[in-house]
Amino acid sequence: MSGRPIASSADPACSDSPSSSGKPGERLLPDGDFPDPTLDRNLLREHLNIRDMCVLILTILAVFYSLYFTAPILLPFVFALVLNLLMIAPMRFLTQRLHLPRHLAGLMLIVMMFGIVGGIATTISVPAAGWITRAPQTLPALQSKLALLSGPIDVVQRDYMRLSAMFSGHSGSTHTTHGVSGTIGGETALSRLGSSVLAGTRELAGGFFSMLLMLFFLMTEGDTLLRRCVEIMPTYAKKRRLVEMATQIEQNVSLYLVTITMMNLGVGLVNMIQCWATGMPNPLLWGVLAFLLNYIPIIGPLTGVVVYFVVGLFSFPSLLYALLPPSIYLLIHVLEGETITPMLLARRFTLNPVFVMGSLLFWDWMWGISGAFLSVPMLAVFKIVCDHIEVLAPLGHVLGGPTRRTISSAIVAQLQSEP
Repeated sequence: MSGRPIASSADPACSDSPSSSGKPGERLLPDGDFPDPTLDRNLLREHLNIRDMCVLILTILAVFYSLYFTAPILLPFVFALVLNLLMIAPMRFLTQRLHLPRHLAGLMLIVMMFGIVGGIATTISVPAAGWITRAPQTLPALQSKLALLSGPIDVVQRDYMRLSAMFSGHSGSTHTTHGVSGTIGGETALSRLGSSVLAGTRELAGGFFSMLLMLFFLMTEGDTLLRRCVEIMPTYAKKRRLVEMATQIEQNVSLYLVTITMMNLGVGLVNMIQCWATGMPNPLLWGVLAFLLNYIPIIGPLTGVVVYFVVGLFSFPSLLYALLPPSIYLLIHVLEGETITPMLLARRFTLNPVFVMGSLLFWDWMWGISGAFLSVPMLAVFKIVCDHIEVLAPLGHVLGGPTRRTISSAIVAQLQSEP
């Protein structure tokens, strides 16, 4: 999947391209980069009738149903695909610059990644287990430090109970023991949380090794697989489109992943330093947590602010001093998320924030926290695929991204030429 330019669609050798087929709606732009997102009405009338729409809706529901129940099988494969895009640059450095065999280079990268992840997990597992075990005993201290907020919380809770009783038709007196049962239930829930974390270790380890195995074969045989897929395409235009699509995915998504990973490493390192400077225990644990949460847009940093505040309440005697670590965390995230990262990515590849949030919520519901991590890369791949398919070109245009100069100028010229 090299970035070598491909022959223009104006070449006579490309006579079977969609631009020369004469079918309505299959017009490529003059530069041949992407299909025109302004489709003809004949194409929409041809593809969007009621029967086909019903079949399409049923097909989408069947796909979602299958994705939900095959998550244990699909998640290691999808993670391997995403990590393969992240490993493209080091893999090419080892194979093209150092002239190492592909299998040896892939094995070296797998061992290196396994060593880094295993070392960090071993380092933070002991303090993380200690925090989970210590959480039920520290609940009374947490309640005493939040005594200043007990009045507003009680008012909100009473109003909520009244509204619930009003709409359900029950009396509010049935909730008088809610506070005691809530405390006991909270301690039981924390105990169950620790047990579930330990019980899920085996499943996580199995999925991790499956992902590493799939990643190794993708890094070593991925180019061969792409070459075989290109060979079975019936026409030159479809071969060219598949190569362009794969190149776009490789360049844009790998650039996004590398940039986000480097920025997240910086965020985790700065937060670890600020935790050490403010006196929070186990700064490495909270730095790693900030690094991981920063992969999840919006929800991840907000979760980090809450976690830092709760840890500050456990660690510091004063409520005001406990607000210092989450405030610094929020400032770091605002500087990174609103200034540095958009400046690095906006000129190459951006997505509509509405669809980013929608993708995050959907995949979090579908696959849990793993889907939240994968939501943005999968949305980016879907946008690139839509850009290269005529019927889906309007959807790819709505999903966002930078407007190429050739596309915008061609559309303006086409509009000006119409009567």
